[in-house]
Amino acid sequence: MLEVHNLSGSYGSKNIFSDISFKVEKGKILGILGPNGCGKSTLLKVISGIMPPSGGKVIIDGADLNEYSPRQLAKKMTILPQLSASSFSNTVRETVSIGRYPHQSGFFSSWQEEDEKAVKKAMRQTGVEKYEEHTIDHLSGGEQQRVFIAQALAQASNLLLLDEPTNHLDIAHQKQILDMIRKEVMQNGLTVVSVFHDINLAALYCDELLLMENGRVKAFGAPHEVLLTEQIMDVYHARISLQAHPEQPKPQMTILPDLQEQQEKMITDNSFSIQQEYVAFRSAFPLRVLSSAVHNAGLGWYSTFINRTVEPQYDIENVKEEFWQYIIEQGFSPTNTIGMMTAVDTGNAVLKKYETDFGEVFVVVTAGVGSAVDVSQSYKRKNVFKVGTINTWVVINGKLSDEAFVQAMMTATEAKSKALAHEEVIDRISNTIATGTPTDSLLIAATQQGQYFQYGGPITEVGQIIGRGVFEATVEAIQIYKKGDS
Repeated sequence: MLEVHNLSGSYGSKNIFSDISFKVEKGKILGILGPNGCGKSTLLKVISGIMPPSGGKVIIDGADLNEYSPRQLAKKMTILPQLSASSFSNTVRETVSIGRYPHQSGFFSSWQEEDEKAVKKAMRQTGVEKYEEHTIDHLSGGEQQRVFIAQALAQASNLLLLDEPTNHLDIAHQKQILDMIRKEVMQNGLTVVSVFHDINLAALYCDELLLMENGRVKAFGAPHEVLLTEQIMDVYHARISLQAHPEQPKPQMTILPDLQEQQEKMITDNSFSIQQEYVAFRSAFPLRVLSSAVHNAGLGWYSTFINRTVEPQYDIENVKEEFWQYIIEQGFSPTNTIGMMTAVDTGNAVLKKYETDFGEVFVVVTAGVGSAVDVSQSYKRKNVFKVGTINTWVVINGKLSDEAFVQAMMTATEAKSKALAHEEVIDRISNTIATGTPTDSLLIAATQQGQYFQYGGPITEVGQIIGRGVFEATVEAIQIYKKGDS
């Protein structure tokens, strides 16, 4: 659909960009990224024909840009520049209708039903129907932006060039506009080239990205090929971290500030309290946590953990809602608290502290093994004999990488299974050694202060402490449970 060959652009003697080449297939979105002043907007102007190139050429549908008359080009391509103040007081409808000009034999002299439908559809898609009779100059910047996007859509060309289309828009309207553009791309084969400042939006909605630096192409390809941590930090001169989007196979970026607190943060024995109703951990600062808890599972930052005792017959349809209310009733913040539950007496929780060269590590375990199961034989199990759960906390005065968090979970799980083997806990269905219970929960937390650990496996310093601590605490907790259950 669009081919750019060795394109260069300049203002007089000042070169803005040089030797840019890429290709965009029909029905794809290309996002152009780069820091301020790298030439993104100028590149778009040259591609659109607003500015002549100082070198190279632009091919649209197999023909050179210069071969099209202005009206022919307007049918092929629509350009939406950055929003600027309107010097006219046209109504919204009039403004959107201008997009149909390339389809007229004279200015509005041949208005057809097709034109009317295109204008109404564009206003509906962008949510500006209610402003139809309002003048542009009485709208906010975000509302004006949506009107001009509607004008571009009404033009109904096959190629849409956008310069920061979500500028001035709140997140709801950003999503609305980009969802709508993506739908047009997928369903009607629209081809889009858009400049973005928001790297995350570009990664989420674009098929390919072009990263520019100092007027040249730094990288071109799929989002996961362009958005590489070191590459983005090098181009933007900012520390960032990349993670996967929770629903789409697209990378997302988080900015890492250089400002660091000077106060050293440490966890001590005073952070833990063991009661019959629950075990609680309270910190004056949030820890980074990876957990399989009932409440606030996953990876996040939290300063409170609780492991509450519930009745063996606990049967609540909406567990998450009930737990939320319970946390509030206990005086905790539901958005700042990790929550687990067990049917055993939390007053019997085992808390162990381990002194290390890098700081103290704490392990807390509550264990009920009445429903212990051998995971390799669990497919044979149709029911559970008794309520029983092994809940484990590991709290580390140290800094863990993402790999270390995951490996620490594996190390702790292996140590728990070893403890069940040591105590000869049997799966009563398969009559084999159990590896856990059906409802175990595990939490790894780190202060993210002090010594850094890239890995958390059993041969690492931190992994060895986790393995030992979880094994010893789990053995002791199982022994306590057996005494109470006998």
